[in-house]
Amino acid sequence: MNTNMLHKFSLAAAAFALAAGGLAAPAQAQRDPAYEAARSSGKVGEKMDGYLGIVGASTADLQRMVNDINIKRRAVYADKARAANATVEEYALTAGCIAIAKTSPGEKYQAPDGSWQTRTTAPPQRDSRCPA
Repeated sequence: MNTNMLHKFSLAAAAFALAAGGLAAPAQAQRDPAYEAARSSGKVGEKMDGYLGIVGASTADLQRMVNDINIKRRAVYADKARAANATVEEYALTAGCIAIAKTSPGEKYQAPDGSWQTRTTAPPQRDSRCPA
């Protein structure tokens, strides 16, 4: 198997692991009332790069919460990327694809053009780099 195919296989395995619950630990930690309120009110959304983003105006408390969640995500991504023989950025992108796919109607997510969108009942817009 050549290196490019091996790399794609590793990312596909990482995507499967994420979909099967690899994001469960950080997602569970994020489900505090402040996070839930910010998410449901559209103040935060899932970004394509696998991290949480602030939609619109920020406050010090909101920025602190987003930074804390993103630091935790990066630590998980770094561990999982090493295990999948991928870069943190590649793993984070895969995680972002999955997190966006798992958004619920009414929640915000970043579209491939970088704009913030509100999820409807239709599937969210997918980045062409997302694993199939």
